[in-house]
Amino acid sequence: MWSYDKKLEYPVKIKTPNPAMAKVIITQLGGPDGELGAATRYLSQRYSMPYDEVKAILTDVGTEELAHVELVSAILYQLTKNMTIQQIKNDGFDTYFVDHTAGIYAQAASGTPFSTQTLQVTGDTIADLTEDLAAEQKARLSYDNILRLVDDPDVRDPIKFLREREIVHFQRFGEALRKTQEQLDSKNFYAFNPSFDRCKNNRSRR
Repeated sequence: MWSYDKKLEYPVKIKTPNPAMAKVIITQLGGPDGELGAATRYLSQRYSMPYDEVKAILTDVGTEELAHVELVSAILYQLTKNMTIQQIKNDGFDTYFVDHTAGIYAQAASGTPFSTQTLQVTGDTIADLTEDLAAEQKARLSYDNILRLVDDPDVRDPIKFLREREIVHFQRFGEALRKTQEQLDSKNFYAFNPSFDRCKNNRSRR
């Protein structure tokens, strides 16, 4: 089990509430490329990963993604703390407010609730790691887009940190994929699926 250090991975100290920014940033909590999906994906994939070293990477990164859920939630909380009714109306936060008040609810910027339909766990080493590489790049792109829209330095600072971690995770998954490919049987690239050769032999005997 984990040992939980009761502090954020990176400090969040936002002075000015801004519901409009929260509407954008919330996608990195529960959106299709957000942190909740990443944590769920990696911590689920680890169970069927045949290589201990790659399983450890999935556990490490998946655990850090939980810390990122906490970070994004802290950003959202501080952006919506003590907001006025006028801010809620002017910033278009009213549709969220009527359902959740200022609670932190996992959804995309579009308003679509979080769903595991945006992620995959196949049990196939190559397929899962390739998805993980793509997931980290899409998360990096989401943070790029947030930085294009957000001008408050108190908000941009932790967002930049989160973006940097996506790049590090991409590099770690790239290393894991290369190591995996080096160990696979050249006659059966997808070594941990049922053997294609066996299926061929079964057909030839009929």
